[in-house]
Amino acid sequence: MNPTRKRRLTLVLLIFAAAAVAIGLTVFALQQNMNYLFTPSQIQTGQANSYKTFRLGGMVKAGSIQRSSDSLKVTFTVVDASGKMPVEYTGILPDLFRDNQSVIATGHMDNAHFIATEVLAKHDETYMPKELKDAMAKAHEGKKVDETAAGEAGMGNR
Repeated sequence: MNPTRKRRLTLVLLIFAAAAVAIGLTVFALQQNMNYLFTPSQIQTGQANSYKTFRLGGMVKAGSIQRSSDSLKVTFTVVDASGKMPVEYTGILPDLFRDNQSVIATGHMDNAHFIATEVLAKHDETYMPKELKDAMAKAHEGKKVDETAAGEAGMGNR
């Protein structure tokens, strides 16, 4: 092989190797930043056990909000049609956060409690994130979750 071809082959191989490393690092970084959405019943069945951080979506159970008198710590329960999950959050809650309200919390599990680092509340009467609607439908034997059925089950589209 002549020296010019050898240099070109080495250069092409180095470019391919650099591209492979860059793609590998990008995929790894994107996997670290993904947050999957689960409902309380999915968490109770163990579907979220392999994730360090994930999102919990559902409704705030009526009467479950308890605020600490000496700090910003709040505990409440998130429910769906067949499950419930106690949540602990320290921080300022959104203005729309209240009983019987749709909520999505980002955080991790600690024993049987969900420790939230961020809490998001719904922004209008008809909104439910597509991911939450799909997750709830999948959790309930693939049945489509519509507004009327969800409202009757205490899981209104709020």
